[in-house]
Amino acid sequence: MAEPTRMIVMPVDGSENALRSLDYVRLLYSPTEQLELVIFHVLPSLPRLLTEDETADAETAQKLKVIETKNLRMAERILDEAKSALMAKGFSEKQIRTVYRKKETGIAQDICRWAEAKQADAVLITTRGRSRLEAFLMGEISSKLLDYCRVCPVWIVEGAVKSNRVLVAVDSSENALRAVDHAGFMLGGTDCQVTIFHSMRQLRRFVPLEVYEAAPELEELWRQKASERIGPHVDKAREGLLKAGLKEQQITTRVVEGSRSAASDILQEARASRCGTVVLGRRGLTGLKEFIMGSVTAKVLQASAGLAVWIVQ
Repeated sequence: MAEPTRMIVMPVDGSENALRSLDYVRLLYSPTEQLELVIFHVLPSLPRLLTEDETADAETAQKLKVIETKNLRMAERILDEAKSALMAKGFSEKQIRTVYRKKETGIAQDICRWAEAKQADAVLITTRGRSRLEAFLMGEISSKLLDYCRVCPVWIVEGAVKSNRVLVAVDSSENALRAVDHAGFMLGGTDCQVTIFHSMRQLRRFVPLEVYEAAPELEELWRQKASERIGPHVDKAREGLLKAGLKEQQITTRVVEGSRSAASDILQEARASRCGTVVLGRRGLTGLKEFIMGSVTAKVLQASAGLAVWIVQ
């Protein structure tokens, strides 16, 4: 069976920082992989108050046209430079597609709308662009992408990622299973090492300290029950990765007794095992079964320097 083509959309703004997304793709994939790498640029736009002013004189209209032409030329230059950088890394011209669009609703909305319409497999962005005034790939755009991309996973690269090892955080939720499926699809056939990770929550995270201390024997019972419950889900995650094309020797499983912070446990394990990528479901379970909730995802993102974080809806 032929390997499926994976489409990764990479917005760029001409900044050196934005080009780190290209380095990250090469870290994960060899040029022989079945990839469609879409380099995407949103053209800056003038306020409608100017562009739709029917009272503007001919001289003003001409100046506006000159600005639009310069924007277009700049977009072509930015895309050509990014394409050349990818080709210098060994990717072929047929694997690369360049796309620019005029801003319609907003940068994040326009990126997500295009990516989801084309059924892209991921949107890959860096977290900082050139400046606040010229912001493109900054934190605010990253946050908006997470808000608007409700189907397509978002990959956020914070700084220079050095390792192609991947940690996939799991619990017993359907969303965590989707994260595993996404990791398997995107990493199948690569040589990336993958750790399936689960942090068992301590009982004292659910009850006040005085209640917890009054019945310490319940902690052991809780650990036993929690371990029994997560076991089948970890096994299912492993089976999914194997079915996606990863080899036995590429997969490690880690179930640990967690601290009071699931996000801290994930980050500590990622750094201890020298992972460059963390894969998370955006939402986990609710109530007492919570693990990978939005708050955990947000905390991981806030402390993800030197990591790429994949957020799977």
